[in-house]
Amino acid sequence: MWFNFHTHSTYCDGKSNLQQLIAEAEKLNLISLGFSSHAPLPFESKWCMKKEILGSYLNEIRHLKKNTTQLQLYAGLEVDYIPYFINPKDFSSQLDYTIGSVHFVEKFSDGRGWEIDGTHSFFLEGLEQIFKKNFRKACERYFELTREMVKTSAPDVVGHLDKIKMQNIANIFFHETDSWYVDQLDLTLAAIKKAGSIVEVNTRGVYQKKTSTTYPSPWILEKIIKKKIPVTVSSDAHHTSDLINHFSKTLTGLKQMGFNELFVLYDQKWQPFAFDENGIKDI
Repeated sequence: MWFNFHTHSTYCDGKSNLQQLIAEAEKLNLISLGFSSHAPLPFESKWCMKKEILGSYLNEIRHLKKNTTQLQLYAGLEVDYIPYFINPKDFSSQLDYTIGSVHFVEKFSDGRGWEIDGTHSFFLEGLEQIFKKNFRKACERYFELTREMVKTSAPDVVGHLDKIKMQNIANIFFHETDSWYVDQLDLTLAAIKKAGSIVEVNTRGVYQKKTSTTYPSPWILEKIIKKKIPVTVSSDAHHTSDLINHFSKTLTGLKQMGFNELFVLYDQKWQPFAFDENGIKDI
């Protein structure tokens, strides 16, 4: 039995509408599905929901909940953390859950936000202009923002924890074994543990072939086991075809690492379930 709480629809940059996501989820026998379009930003963005349609998004989900019996539906948003501008708490009262993510690390002199998960050329432009080509400083700021987010406005789920690694093509900037990088992850995991947030194991980088491993990497997941931080699995789906993309292989890997349970939003609460390569068990 499957589930997914990180999905994007035509309300933001997703390619499928909510009804199409539900139809595919029912075909795949999902028991629980969350919608998590990118929350509106306080500035123009091509991939986020427009502020004026947030009400329509929430109303449609409420309507679909009443008319969907085969699986449970939940209203969420993937909310950016940008100090003094936006954080997960801004929307939590309207939702069943929040995913908190860092996409922007500082801004250009002209006021544009620097997205760390855009094109590589745009990443290099910001790295040069904002951080004088110092990747370590940029990366440390990325994780510092993640720690600020969980300390000040802890989301239910921390999105794609180490996504900045997607720009580290062929290890051009660093190796994940570098002591400074390991230190950043240790500090960040300690903050997440204290905040009580769930970490998602996000498969999107793998099936898009932008990374060779999930977000976060296996060695980070091994630290997560030791710290007893709860995890869920998501695909960050922008198409119906990606609802459970790379799930079986990911769950097999998690089982081999020593994970025994995944957290699922079910019956209105996040709760742990045993799992195997075919999904969760004992519902």
